Amino acid sequence: MGALGHYLEREGIPTAQISLIREQTAAIRPPRALWVPFMLGRPFGAPGDAGFQRRVLLALLSLFERPRGPLLEDFPEDAPADQAGPGSFACPVSFAGSGTQDRGLAAGLRDEIRQLSSWYELACRRRGRSTVGVFGDTVDVAVAYLTSFLDGQASPPAGISAGTAIKRACDDIRAYYFEAAAAQPGNLSSSAIEHWFWRDTAAARALFAIRCLCVASDDPSLKPLGKLGLIPRAVMERLQP
Repeated sequence: MGALGHYLEREGIPTAQISLIREQTAAIRPPRALWVPFMLGRPFGAPGDAGFQRRVLLALLSLFERPRGPLLEDFPEDAPADQAGPGSFACPVSFAGSGTQDRGLAAGLRDEIRQLSSWYELACRRRGRSTVGVFGDTVDVAVAYLTSFLDGQASPPAGISAGTAIKRACDDIRAYYFEAAAAQPGNLSSSAIEHWFWRDTAAARALFAIRCLCVASDDPSLKPLGKLGLIPRAVMERLQP
């Protein structure tokens, strides 16, 4: 969006954007941007809070009153908690004590995918769709690619960079976990699901390991991905091993 903003501004159209990853926006230097400290996918904070969302929107629009950018300002408030509350796992899938850590990240990841499959299938039936599939037809394709990357044996599909392949495979795995967890009873909030994913799963540990490999890589498509694109900054600050 930042790059598109530069193009539109050259055509005489003023632009302003919301940023969820501050470092990435700072690197692109868009004409006007408001960074918000909210979880990915929620640029206006928690759903159902029209007053809070209005404050975010007004802060964004106020950037048009500033002198010409590049301009990056921080929104001063955290998102309120979901109105429905965090909820709890009524039928929890417990990965603790399953031996997945002892058998390594790849084995743990595959085992978790298997345990979550019934909940994921339920989510697909309820919604009639899934966001899994940006890398391959099934999540197993993404898992196979990421485990081969962890083993140092991955080659990206033809026509895309290694960084794009890793990003798409990671997106598929996160979507699988989040959709499966959301299908469970208990009125789980997205923040509760996010907390569970990043703290309790082999998938999260795999993403941290992949991030380290990306940051250490000489591939120009992998290094910036590791720094900015795989783990939300708030998660990095709280949970980095």
